[in-house]
Amino acid sequence: MKYFFLRFCVWCKGRVSGSSKFDLQAMQATRLITRVICEGWKKSILQTAICLLAFSVLPAQAGNQKEEAMADSVRLALAKAVSDSTPPKPTFANIEERIKYLNWQGEMATRLKRRIPDLQTRKELLDAIWYESKRAGLDVAMVMGLIQVESAFRKYATSVVGARGYMQVMPFWSRVIGDGDAKKLFQMQTNLRYGCSILRLYIDMEKGDLYLALGRYNGSRGRPEYPKAVLSNWKNWEFTS
Repeated sequence: MKYFFLRFCVWCKGRVSGSSKFDLQAMQATRLITRVICEGWKKSILQTAICLLAFSVLPAQAGNQKEEAMADSVRLALAKAVSDSTPPKPTFANIEERIKYLNWQGEMATRLKRRIPDLQTRKELLDAIWYESKRAGLDVAMVMGLIQVESAFRKYATSVVGARGYMQVMPFWSRVIGDGDAKKLFQMQTNLRYGCSILRLYIDMEKGDLYLALGRYNGSRGRPEYPKAVLSNWKNWEFTS
């Protein structure tokens, strides 16, 4: 049994080192299991560690956004939306709004700590999520719930169908409305800008029906699993000042 688990760890390590689809969490989990085996911990702890590894080495489970025909005016509007390189720094009409934002940021930074240990990284991500959500007219908590479902807040997450980054944007979007460089979808602001703009497009296409819009975003329009998952995780990021 121990020999089998050791071989399993070696195999996982090879997959992590040989593919960009697996991030640092996978490598850390592999090392954890190796240490567990070598130190002879109890079987129940070993099984727990193996489960953690199984989840961490899997690519993101995003759906497959479809490349759809769209009017030139819509495509140009989307292209304009994603081409703006303004830094995602929130601005506020008054001090009360700024205080409300800082309270929100502090609370969300606490909730994200387990997923993103570095404080500066968390703050930069939250700045960008707030900015891009508001810019697209989206509920911030909904966007965070979607990110949790799509990528579990992993910047370099890649799905089995090739969707990339926090909001799991399909590479074809960089050709349809961007400059054709799909590698930029791993950049924080670019990924969030694309994701929020695309979700806004789908909401408008579905005339405000979030159930259908979220399904379309995931490539599973009409099926309940994905909208329900986003709704459930949306509640994790709601904030009342």
